[in-house]
Amino acid sequence: MARRYDCSDATDRTTGLREAASAVRRGELVVLPTDTVYGIGADAFSAEAVGDLLEAKGRGRGMPSPVLVGSPNTLHGLVTDFSEQAWELVDAFWPGALTLVAKHQPSLTWDLGETRGTVAVRMPLHPVAIELLTEFGPMAVSSANLTGHPSPQDCDAAQEMLGDSVSVYLDGGPTPAAVPSSIVDVTGKVPVLLREGALSAEELRKVVPELEVAN
Repeated sequence: MARRYDCSDATDRTTGLREAASAVRRGELVVLPTDTVYGIGADAFSAEAVGDLLEAKGRGRGMPSPVLVGSPNTLHGLVTDFSEQAWELVDAFWPGALTLVAKHQPSLTWDLGETRGTVAVRMPLHPVAIELLTEFGPMAVSSANLTGHPSPQDCDAAQEMLGDSVSVYLDGGPTPAAVPSSIVDVTGKVPVLLREGALSAEELRKVVPELEVAN
């Protein structure tokens, strides 16, 4: 039976964050608010948990899960060949609605799906999400919807779709916007905008003028 915690209540929030971190450590799934939409999260280093996440969404391995982090410093242990331009994007837009696709450290023992040696990573601008990520560590987090359905902007919508496949729901109220994060590929010499979301190409070019836009 799924448990739900109201994060607008200080006591419930403390309990919910503790229970959510414990659930993730046990390989279970949790739902958490972010600054874009609600996400469904799992231990990024548990292949079984990530598999459960993809199954709960009805999503195949060909669409691997992104990873959320609680601090830019976490990147040092996750990615390699991270360019100066990539760090400039992190400095300018994290925490926030920017996902970076980077080469992951080859030594990492994780299975996020068919990633071809890369990872999509982001630090969300939401206090509940950051607290959970700080408590637990990097998490595989995807939008908390069934594939093909709209991404949820509140906990009710997420719970209606995912039900008891999730152990803990952290209700942080409505998210500020239904606009997804922008995705920039930083694996090459020039950053490439793969998806324009909350951040436009113009905004990103103020930091990295060489940014290209994928066809």
